[in-house]
Amino acid sequence: AGSAGGTVLAAAVAVTAVALAVAAWRRARPVREVLFFPSPPSCIEALLAEAAEPGTPARPCTCPLPSGDTALSRLVRRLLSARRSLDLCLFSFSCPQLARTVQLLHRRGVRVRLVTDSLYMGLHGSQIGRLRHAGIQVRHDQHSGYMHHKFAIVDRKMLITGSLNWTTQAIQSNRENVLVVEDAEYVKAFQDEFERIWEEYNPANYSFF
Repeated sequence: AGSAGGTVLAAAVAVTAVALAVAAWRRARPVREVLFFPSPPSCIEALLAEAAEPGTPARPCTCPLPSGDTALSRLVRRLLSARRSLDLCLFSFSCPQLARTVQLLHRRGVRVRLVTDSLYMGLHGSQIGRLRHAGIQVRHDQHSGYMHHKFAIVDRKMLITGSLNWTTQAIQSNRENVLVVEDAEYVKAFQDEFERIWEEYNPANYSFF
């Protein structure tokens, strides 16, 4: 009986070790995710509440929208994973839910920088003014060509890019794609592009004459 008990214990230990190894492997795997839009209207209040006050029981939201797993909620989760920095290079930004996500990160101490297009930042519904008012650094182009990029870099290690403009119209109505990837080579290429544009759009370098 003792031998049988020892065998069962050894098997249980082995199963636990395998489970822990699989969990560790899953955590260590680089992110590889593709999101397709349109995404149905949904509520992300629970996500934002958990990010603002981790561990606090979520209060029920009174809005009628569902809060299930959607392309938008997955995008928000990826953004909320930022701990140190978030660099945004966006042609158009008018989605209030994504703006609230970015503001929350800024309040949490994440360094947020945003590059956008000068013509679209002033359109009705644009969230750029609200983000600027919150203290987020914003820079924009000053020439005739569009700043047409649509990408974000989380903690200088995760790239979020694709066809999606950060607008409610694009999120809820358009056929769009977003690629989320942790790949040092691709992240570096986009980070270098961001830094180049960030410096080019430095107001200190503007020429008005």
